[in-house]
Amino acid sequence: MNTILVKENFVDDVKLNFDSFLKSMENDDFLQLSRDNQDVRIEMNKDGDLIIMPGTGGLTGRRNSRIIRKLDEWTEKDGTGVAFDSDTIFCLPNGAKKMPDASWISSEKWDALTEEEKDKIMPFAPDFAIELRSRTDSLKDLQEKMQEYIENGVSLGWLIDPTKRKVYVYRQTSEIEILDNPNEISGESFLKGFTLNLQEIW
Repeated sequence: MNTILVKENFVDDVKLNFDSFLKSMENDDFLQLSRDNQDVRIEMNKDGDLIIMPGTGGLTGRRNSRIIRKLDEWTEKDGTGVAFDSDTIFCLPNGAKKMPDASWISSEKWDALTEEEKDKIMPFAPDFAIELRSRTDSLKDLQEKMQEYIENGVSLGWLIDPTKRKVYVYRQTSEIEILDNPNEISGESFLKGFTLNLQEIW
């Protein structure tokens, strides 16, 4: 059930049920909700529950800025797709609305959208997604998020955990691969030529 808990000293706990409202929320409505609350990052799971995500500290923000810059620089040179930052919302096929820390889609997907659609929530999953773990993030929650990406069409995903110096690689065609303290990670044949130097991230 989708609820907001209101607690006051002079009354018992009150639960306001927003279940029907949230489940019927269209992409445009969700985008407006996000724009109206720019101080917080909001996602929605497949059940229609809102997920309020805290802002990052300076170290995580710096790391993520480098990741996005590296992906964008490669994307510009490669020319086969479009890169996005951590504020871009994707609507997965299961209805969840997610904001990867960095992402990429093919030019074919991007070019198929109208100019109006390009300014809205992306109506599909990204082809490539990166999640960067901060010290306060639950590893289990991020692993579940990555698995959800794969189940909804993401071809390649990286979960980067600087605290443990590990990278979890998710692919459509194989089991999760765990890399221990790698110097770099490659986009393989899917993102041919894209390499992220992890020594700049750790």
